[in-house]
Amino acid sequence: MFSNKSRLLVALCLMAMLIVPVATSMAQDQTEVRVWVAFSDYRLDWTKERAAEFNEQFPDYNVVIEGYESYNAAFDATVLAAEQGNQPAVTHFFEAATQNARDAVTPDGDPLFKSVAEAIGDAEEINGVPVVLDDVVSAAADYYTVDDVFTSMPWNTSSTVMFTNMSLLEAAGIEAIPETWGEIDAACEAIMALEDGPDNCITWPNHGWFQEQSVAQQGEDLVNNGNGRDARATEVFYNGDATVAYVTWWKELNDMGYYIYTGVQRDWGGTQNAFESGQVAFLVFSSSDATKIPPNTAENFETVVSRMPYNEEAGYHGNIIGGGTLWLNNGLDEATETGALMFMNWFSKPENTAEWHQITGYIPITNAGVALLEEEGWFEENPNAAVANMQLDLVPTTGPIFGGFVAIRDVFTLAMEEILLNDADVAETLDQVNEDANAILEEYNFLFAPE
Repeated sequence: MFSNKSRLLVALCLMAMLIVPVATSMAQDQTEVRVWVAFSDYRLDWTKERAAEFNEQFPDYNVVIEGYESYNAAFDATVLAAEQGNQPAVTHFFEAATQNARDAVTPDGDPLFKSVAEAIGDAEEINGVPVVLDDVVSAAADYYTVDDVFTSMPWNTSSTVMFTNMSLLEAAGIEAIPETWGEIDAACEAIMALEDGPDNCITWPNHGWFQEQSVAQQGEDLVNNGNGRDARATEVFYNGDATVAYVTWWKELNDMGYYIYTGVQRDWGGTQNAFESGQVAFLVFSSSDATKIPPNTAENFETVVSRMPYNEEAGYHGNIIGGGTLWLNNGLDEATETGALMFMNWFSKPENTAEWHQITGYIPITNAGVALLEEEGWFEENPNAAVANMQLDLVPTTGPIFGGFVAIRDVFTLAMEEILLNDADVAETLDQVNEDANAILEEYNFLFAPE
């Protein structure tokens, strides 16, 4: 005869035998949606938290977030996975590599990515999730629309803005934040004349993104064929009038001792530290730091964010975006593609868009997200956070799209260092940059767009 204890053990074992198959069946019924993002910090943690919420709300799906150290790492991993027949559902990639994403193919020669707009079609909702693609702010929507097709789901989007140390401006008797290059020159002259003023006046990272922004501000294209949007770009203009003007001004600031170069290419941290420690009055930087550089820093001065200064001789023709977007992988089974589209749209619902902006500083990517923040009084309490959206809405313009963009950025950055540190001639240096850049573009088009 069994004891009461034995009977209990037997009963528990039988229950376990019944429960395990049910649990296994539930797991097997779930559709896994793998999303690879180019973050490995707090932004990855936030994304994983949102995925957990989605999975709880839609138990038929299991969104799995995997972080990578860079955009290129996420993209390279996707290409390798596609070769192995095991690509993720969604891949995070950056704006300068849009042409690369459009040209990427699977081992079978099919496009690696699929237009998110074409995948959604005319649907207004997907399994109860409202489609938000039509509500994406125009600056991002226009950038990622190529050949009249919305390619991907914009996510972390920014622009360039200027941070100003108001204490130094007031000490120098400057009543208004400079908006143009000439006004920056005059302000720096006054600030540098202060008896106890800083050793330098202004800084920004030596990064090609700022040159691209200035070219757009001056109303010029960086590449031919409508900035690569009317047709594939076949020529770059890194020695065009806009770039020559911008680099000349940059060098003059440096020669006067107004601009401080940290000596490190793409030095985001060093330039930010120079501003926050009071070494300079102005920092031209990414708007994604508008919520991270506080209005009152450790040096106890007020920080105000304004538009990126522009060339008054050319007028103001608008700024462009930076950041990343979510690409839908091609060739997914129907259930996985549906889950991916559901998550991308749910991910950009107003509450998520607003919170993402507040935490990271990236612009709220949908109009509904902007409206929610306005209703909550966020921008009234945090006016620095509103500048990027305002700047992008002033004069609608789209940035360039072309092959080899990232490699060409590096050519410009290296050349800019020669100009700043070794007094290289602007015209000669930019002529060489243009020659090298066109060689990179020609090689790229030969490999990815053979006639």
